[in-house]
Amino acid sequence: MVLGLDTCLNACSVAVLDGSTVLAHASEAMARGHQERLAPMAKAVMAEAGIPFSKLQRVGATVGPGSFTGLRVGVAFAKGLGSALGIPVVGVGVLEALASEGRGLVAAAVDARRDQVYLQVFEDGQPLMAPDVLPVGTAAARLAELVMGRALTLVGSGAPLLADAAPGADVLTPEGCDARAVARLAAAKAQTPIRPLYLRAPDAKLPGGISL
Repeated sequence: MVLGLDTCLNACSVAVLDGSTVLAHASEAMARGHQERLAPMAKAVMAEAGIPFSKLQRVGATVGPGSFTGLRVGVAFAKGLGSALGIPVVGVGVLEALASEGRGLVAAAVDARRDQVYLQVFEDGQPLMAPDVLPVGTAAARLAELVMGRALTLVGSGAPLLADAAPGADVLTPEGCDARAVARLAAAKAQTPIRPLYLRAPDAKLPGGISL
């Protein structure tokens, strides 16, 4: 019994799975407000599934890359829930979760702003590169090198930025990760400490222009 959570992108998504069976799922598009919605949404999803939190055996949460605030909300909630219930908490990469719904060659790309994208390419679920943050032009060149004209699915908010590098690719732009996919991936992963995946420094600055 696994609870999956995603708060890293422009949605808040929660799902509970029993093995491969989806018991309940909810998702709302939002750029902000994950902190206020996550706990009530998780409570509602568990109620819809008809099971108490004490029946959960694992929690999976996306760990980035994505919104610094959003990913911290999800990781903190997952850690707190896991600690309270005494169950494992597993981190799932955003790019891995986005790519997991595709088949064959899949490139997950998230718009990182400032003419950059977060990119990772997979083939049949196996990564062909580590997650990275790259200038759009560099990412397009890397993608063209890996794809070599083969059929490709581009998924994520950064997919349209790379579409010219892969003519004919299927382009998908979900608002966030599907918590059902997060739960499936979390169920299959070994238990390791959950940590945010930051691929670049935060944009926030202290008074006087000092970066955090």
